[in-house]
Amino acid sequence: MIEDGRIFLGAGANGPQWLELRYANRHGLVAGATGTGKTITLRIMAESFSAAGVPVFAADIKGDLSGVGLAGSAEGKAFLAKRAEEIGFAQAYHFEGFPVAYWDLFGRQGHPVRTTISEMGPLLLSRLLDLNDTQEGVINVAFNLADEQKLLLLDLKDLRAMLTFIAEQAEALRTTYGNISAASVGAIQRKLLTLENEGAAHFFGEPALELSDFMRVDSDGRGVINLLAADQLMASPKLYATFLLWLLSELFETLPEVGDLDKPKLVFFFDEAHLLFNDAPKALLEKVTQVVRLVRSKGVGVYFVTQNPADIPEPVLAQLGNRIQHALRAYTPAERKAIRAAAESFRPNPAFKTEDAITELAVGEALVSTLLDKGVPGIVERTLIRPPSSRLEPLSAVERAAALAGSAMAGKYDRSIDSHSAYEMLQARVESGAQTSTAAQLSRSSSVPPSGPWGRQKDAEEKRSSGAAAKRGSRAPARPRSDSMVETTMKSVLRTAGREITRSIVRGLLGSWKR
Repeated sequence: MIEDGRIFLGAGANGPQWLELRYANRHGLVAGATGTGKTITLRIMAESFSAAGVPVFAADIKGDLSGVGLAGSAEGKAFLAKRAEEIGFAQAYHFEGFPVAYWDLFGRQGHPVRTTISEMGPLLLSRLLDLNDTQEGVINVAFNLADEQKLLLLDLKDLRAMLTFIAEQAEALRTTYGNISAASVGAIQRKLLTLENEGAAHFFGEPALELSDFMRVDSDGRGVINLLAADQLMASPKLYATFLLWLLSELFETLPEVGDLDKPKLVFFFDEAHLLFNDAPKALLEKVTQVVRLVRSKGVGVYFVTQNPADIPEPVLAQLGNRIQHALRAYTPAERKAIRAAAESFRPNPAFKTEDAITELAVGEALVSTLLDKGVPGIVERTLIRPPSSRLEPLSAVERAAALAGSAMAGKYDRSIDSHSAYEMLQARVESGAQTSTAAQLSRSSSVPPSGPWGRQKDAEEKRSSGAAAKRGSRAPARPRSDSMVETTMKSVLRTAGREITRSIVRGLLGSWKR
């Protein structure tokens, strides 16, 4: 329910609790133990933002959210009507579905989501591959050299070919980039193979996602709820976290400054948020903090959903002004300490002790504190969360197939495109015997400035745009998995690289590359 630019969250002893749309881009937190009602809270917030004309992005971790596109039913759902009656919402409560777009990195339960290696950038790619500093340095060399040589890095085979290329040209590159370790190149290649086996090859390629397709409204002015199927994706938690971080950084880099609006341009729910921060290097945490702090001015609200507020680093937690805390359990001293810390983050309510209330909350009940006039945090209130309007049951396979067939995105991303990029260009050099001239060019090349703060190739989009027609006209023919000329040539290149690496090891000239 939307009233006077506010979202109705639920009600407590002191009346209704609202989330001001004008402060919704100040970010938020939905926390609580498993089974306490976090997913329902996420659902009713997504419904409300959609009704207010705000597009939403959320990951559907268990498939529970997929029914948000269909109206709910009172049949067998007496508890919904009871909750509506308890909070004085009975007259306004009704069932309805909302506009939904279904997405899937693997293209099985939704439209495929793709990006290119160039757009991902070396920093996030290194995070995804769990590389050490030396290996990350080699990735940076690959990106910078690709910029210099005008080689587009679109998919995994482009990056693998680029790594093979720099291993072959290590001697010529030494004066510009320092020593490039054969062991580091080999380690990266193995991790890329593992990543490919996990299905990440579906994620890298073209057509790449256009962010505008995540920021649509329907003909009635309701925001489209973009659901990412993540049940299978959670088997690769680092890929999941890296994808969402990439998406957040793309929004930050692409959207213009808009300042404070009457309502956000997009609300982004980051479910299972602890996966983003587990074992994250300091540099990455600093970038996340920077983006969360600054993306507000782009009109984007970010809501982290996790079990415990302690899962979120303090610098990020400090940016989250709207908070909904479901129950936490205290079975150990560490858990009691976490509950105390969570309680201290709220503006106290003299009617109850916040620390005790967190352990006493029932399912579907939460402590709510949202930003009020002038962005001041409201006093924390015990709140019964309102019931959802959409269907609680997930979509069946038939219903999902029908939704995808009738989607506005049908046909736009469903077929992949294999463009003429680094792999094909390097193969052409091998076939034309251009390796000698390439080495000469490299030996004369000057240092290339590093990529931007997110490690993107700054001119990748310009090159892709200016050469779009050429790429479409020169698309490489389909290559069988074996017995093709290109694959045979590639094996030859790898054998050559192996011989060069072996000779280098014998000479003892390999060292650790430092950025």
